[in-house]
Amino acid sequence: MKTILIVGAGRSSSSLISYTIKEAHQHGWHVIVGDALEQAAQERVQNTTATAIRFNIQDETLSKAAIASADVVVSLLPAHLHPLVARHCLDQGKHLLTASYVSTEMKAFHDEANAKGLLLLNECGLDPGIDHMSAMQVIDTIRARGGQLTSFESFTGGLIAPETDPENPWRYKFTWNPRNVVMAGQGTAKFIQNGQLKFIPYQQLFKRITPVHVNGYGDYEGYANRDSLTYLDTYGLRGIQTMLRGTLRNKGYCSTWNVLVQLGCCDDTYALDNTSTMTHREFINSFLDYNVTKSVEEKLMNSFGLTSVSDEMKRLTWSGFFSTEIIGLPSGTPAQLLEHILNKKWKLNAHDKDLIVMWHRFMYSLNGTKKEIQATLVAKGDDSLNTAMAKTVGLPLAIAAKLLLQGKIQQRGVVIPVTREFYKPILDELKMLGVELIEKEMQ
Repeated sequence: MKTILIVGAGRSSSSLISYTIKEAHQHGWHVIVGDALEQAAQERVQNTTATAIRFNIQDETLSKAAIASADVVVSLLPAHLHPLVARHCLDQGKHLLTASYVSTEMKAFHDEANAKGLLLLNECGLDPGIDHMSAMQVIDTIRARGGQLTSFESFTGGLIAPETDPENPWRYKFTWNPRNVVMAGQGTAKFIQNGQLKFIPYQQLFKRITPVHVNGYGDYEGYANRDSLTYLDTYGLRGIQTMLRGTLRNKGYCSTWNVLVQLGCCDDTYALDNTSTMTHREFINSFLDYNVTKSVEEKLMNSFGLTSVSDEMKRLTWSGFFSTEIIGLPSGTPAQLLEHILNKKWKLNAHDKDLIVMWHRFMYSLNGTKKEIQATLVAKGDDSLNTAMAKTVGLPLAIAAKLLLQGKIQQRGVVIPVTREFYKPILDELKMLGVELIEKEMQ
């Protein structure tokens, strides 16, 4: 009996686990779900034939035993732990699938994995993942027609549905790891625009945004994400004039988030003092100039050229940053306290629905004529458990695991899903499951 081990039973695991259990039942496979909190794993597999276990990658004996029992390991653990999982998989001859970016440590395993006939598949979630596969499907189609790509832009965002929390001026809640949201963009974004290399340091990132219009859904704004240049060779786009990958947010988000960045609220390099009694208001005030006569609001507005009716002030006030509520953390860095404050308003309630929006724009020339394709993928969650984020992150991984066990994936080594072998069957099945990229040739 073939066995799939899924490690990590957090907020994005629901669709992955339910799909895998269903497929395993049809194919006579066995599913094991492991988590550091065994109860979390048990909640995911209740009333099924799957097995729940305690799994802690830091416990070497426990990890080895769990991985030894599997044919394929699917990891939703934090990205920095994937090299530890990969090392065990390589030692015991097991395939590994993750949704995380390929790290330098993971790349170093390529030759060994290839020699052992093992697949270490990464970036097979939403972004990265579906963005790669859907982009390559269109790019390959354009090339097959004889077209020459001149520009590729791609933005993806995990947002909230229009009917969810209508009073929320950010139009945003935590649908992914909250820490990743707070720490987003820390590093230099790199891309190419109209033939020029562009670099955006963190302190400028949320000031330099790209307007994005999605038909039927409205206007958004995107900020550059990580290093787009690394995908020039991956996508076969060396020589292209524009290559930009980014994160999508609703209008106004970035200018308000920039206030928190410039204040220093996203800093994770030091611990704040006296946090056990600190209020939300005192947290913000700790980053502002001392002034015996001006209020916290006045000092903030003066620092950023805002007024009391500015949209930025409306969002910050709604979030409770000027309230006298105790934060509720005994200790922490600015970033940890910021996450804790935001989570009071940004945590998904039981009936909240999230919204995934992905947008690609391809500019190309064909027989001397300039052409443009825009492609959009929009997915809505059912509730706070069965989220669109869980579907779009987990289902590509689950489908890839099925294909691998069926012998339909031949690639080995450290790879990402940018070839037809991956994107064709995965995107076809996602379409059947209601997750579809809609392409439109622009006039």
